[in-house]
Amino acid sequence: MAARPFHFGAVVRLASSGKEWAEKARRLEDAGFDVLLVPDHFTGPRFAPVAAMMAAANATTRLRIGTMVFSNDYRHPVVLAKEAATLDVLSEGRLELGIGTGWMRKEYDATGIQFDPPKERFNRLKESLKVMKGCWSEGAFSFQGEHYTITDLVQDPKPVQKPYPRILLGGGGPGMLRLAAREADVVNLAQRVLPDGSAPDPADGGLENFLRKIDIIRDAAGDRFERIELGTSIQKVGGKRAVASWSEVDLTRADDTPQVLIGDTSQMVDKLQQWRTETGLTYFVLHNETDLDDFLPVVTELAGR
Repeated sequence: MAARPFHFGAVVRLASSGKEWAEKARRLEDAGFDVLLVPDHFTGPRFAPVAAMMAAANATTRLRIGTMVFSNDYRHPVVLAKEAATLDVLSEGRLELGIGTGWMRKEYDATGIQFDPPKERFNRLKESLKVMKGCWSEGAFSFQGEHYTITDLVQDPKPVQKPYPRILLGGGGPGMLRLAAREADVVNLAQRVLPDGSAPDPADGGLENFLRKIDIIRDAAGDRFERIELGTSIQKVGGKRAVASWSEVDLTRADDTPQVLIGDTSQMVDKLQQWRTETGLTYFVLHNETDLDDFLPVVTELAGR
């Protein structure tokens, strides 16, 4: 079986104007990136995702738009399904829907949203995926779950992409990885989060844990594994050994993973090619916009290959 081609995304958070945001989107498109991804947080300097994605789509012709990732607890799945279908139609089928449970406790506390235990948030996400896929299907949709009840709902428009837009699930815990193996088109491998929502779990870093996540997905996906695109977020580019953290993510044990790319362009290219050959990872997301200049030559070398 031929290797899946590389795909590259970049998380972009903010611009000083609509013009600057459009220029950022066009720069990614011209450089060979496949998708512009917007985070979903209330705090910090960042745009709201739906409007930002639509503006990026309007400024480009090929670049896909997506989220890294929608926090499920911030929106009812019927609302998100309607927004997603609208985005997919208006972007002419370029939406990638990234979604997770929501995890950052300090943000829940700041906004007054109830922060439930991990199992409850996880089960709510499972139901949300069923509800959204039902909203995108033909005919009236009904659902009775622990968290959501839908009765004879018909939503229109439907997404351009059939049966629905590509779904990206990100995470590092075994339960989330198994859910992604069953439901996602793309899996972004990350550190699992501490149950109290304070930060990613530092004990979950390092090469051994990273490889174990791929094994969990492979075992849970079965025959579906070949249809799933595996990837991760690149947290550090260029320079020497990573000793600092980006945001809440501990990078001190990540040098042997694809989340940290050190050395010159040829060394970074070789590392990503090796990871594709040995593990099948092909979807790499630049998580820090300040690394864009250092990463552009890598994208130029590998995009579409």
